[in-house]
Amino acid sequence: QVQPVESGGGLVQAGDSLGLSCVPSGGTFSGHALGWFRQAPGKERDLVAAVNWSGSRTYVVDSLKGRFSISRDDAKDTVFLKMSNLKPEDTAVYYCTIVRWYSNLMGSVPTSLGSWGQGTQVTVSS
Repeated sequence: QVQPVESGGGLVQAGDSLGLSCVPSGGTFSGHALGWFRQAPGKERDLVAAVNWSGSRTYVVDSLKGRFSISRDDAKDTVFLKMSNLKPEDTAVYYCTIVRWYSNLMGSVPTSLGSWGQGTQVTVSS
């Protein structure tokens, strides 16, 4: 089973930008839709963004559009999350995973399908 390995988190100030990366361990992301989720202390794990199997379509939750973007590089078997104008409320552990997403269907929302890694901590100070 593919185990995601996230990296790139850290402590940043409000307004800064940060990029996260995720690679697979024990398999490949090739052919799978991928997503980023985040979990703040005491809260549920929520979807942030997703990219379809080919990289041709992306999904970003409405509240993060314009600040967050997702991409993938299949040659490097890596999925990325770019975050800009970070806010203290973006503080969370960020996870990537394989998702189920019917990207051709309007209104389809990606859902987690694969296993979870350790995540990477993003802390935004005010």
